[in-house]
Amino acid sequence: MDQIQIEIEAIRSQIKALRTERNALTLTEIVLENESPENIAQAYRRQAREAAQVSAEVKGIDNAIAALEAQLKQKQRQLKSLQQSSQSLTLEQQIEDATEKAYEHAERINELAAELAEELRALKAIAYDLSPSYWQVHHKPFITGFRGISVPYLRSDKEVLMIAKLII
Repeated sequence: MDQIQIEIEAIRSQIKALRTERNALTLTEIVLENESPENIAQAYRRQAREAAQVSAEVKGIDNAIAALEAQLKQKQRQLKSLQQSSQSLTLEQQIEDATEKAYEHAERINELAAELAEELRALKAIAYDLSPSYWQVHHKPFITGFRGISVPYLRSDKEVLMIAKLII
């Protein structure tokens, strides 16, 4: 799509250059060295000879501009068609990209859940070992609330992500 846009800009630039050249060709003045009848006659004859050549060049430029404008319209139609087809692909691509990102996040969440579960188990082991001694000295438990503690994680059935609990 970018290549077509570059081609369109190149065609527009060429058309603009041709129009500038055409305008320069058609704006010729008769230059007289002096206004004697012979000089006036020669200047108009020279202009008549040059006018035929300029006319042929102008005709060639006009033909080139017409061909480039037709090519420009064809490229614009091609670009519009690509844009329309890419818009429908864009929605599918957006869904695919978002799904991929969601699975990446789910994987990271599961990694963190595993780390957190490991840390909680280590803390629970320390509390289990420390609690009897701590209770004797302070007359209260060191840590409470280990019953029913869970860590969220995600699982998938290849179509749906489901948030579940990992019981520690």
